[in-house]
Amino acid sequence: MSRSKRYTQLKALIDPKQLYSIEEAVDLVKKTATTKFVGSVEVHMHLGVDVKQSDQQIRTTLVMPHSIGKIKRVAAFVSSDKEKDAKEAGAEVIGSQDIIDDIVKTGKIDFDVAVATPDMMPKLAKIAKILGPRGLMPNPKTDTVGTNVKKMVEDLKRGKVAIKNDATGNIHQSIGKTSLSEAELIGNYSAVLETIRKVKPAKAKGTYIKKVVLTSSMGPAIHVEVKN
Repeated sequence: MSRSKRYTQLKALIDPKQLYSIEEAVDLVKKTATTKFVGSVEVHMHLGVDVKQSDQQIRTTLVMPHSIGKIKRVAAFVSSDKEKDAKEAGAEVIGSQDIIDDIVKTGKIDFDVAVATPDMMPKLAKIAKILGPRGLMPNPKTDTVGTNVKKMVEDLKRGKVAIKNDATGNIHQSIGKTSLSEAELIGNYSAVLETIRKVKPAKAKGTYIKKVVLTSSMGPAIHVEVKN
């Protein structure tokens, strides 16, 4: 794959064999993020977990200390007595059986994330095959099922993200837009790193965090030094 002259020039700023401190990495990622649009900054972590073992899967959530620039459109599947809480918290789609019936009929989804009260979960079974493949099915493990509807919605509006490993043991997570300050990007990165460390599986063997890479949209990779 041929690369543009701009990309080649930017990549020359980075030593591919060097591990940079997070401060150096963020400085470089902002310098090499020269797209005409405001791009994203992502952290990619390769973890020493056995993805074939269910007790070594990484599944957790985090409310970023600084906005990552994505305002999520939230759907709240709740009973009528919880609709006011959902609306006050900022949910855009609120209802119960009526929304479910509409999704069954049209197959259309107009939200980015969904929360539900426990009593709604049996009813959501009708659209599980639609929501599930898109990662939209409410789940207690991601704190999107509960009785405190207001808190669930407010956390998502504040930038709550679900973090999980892929089939190769990697974590891919946006930590913000390139327009954030270096301090804000470092703050979000540190929050992700701390969260990943906290959920280290007890049975994970050897080095846990094997490699960390920082990238911007269409920018080169920057390897980050990390202590296990």
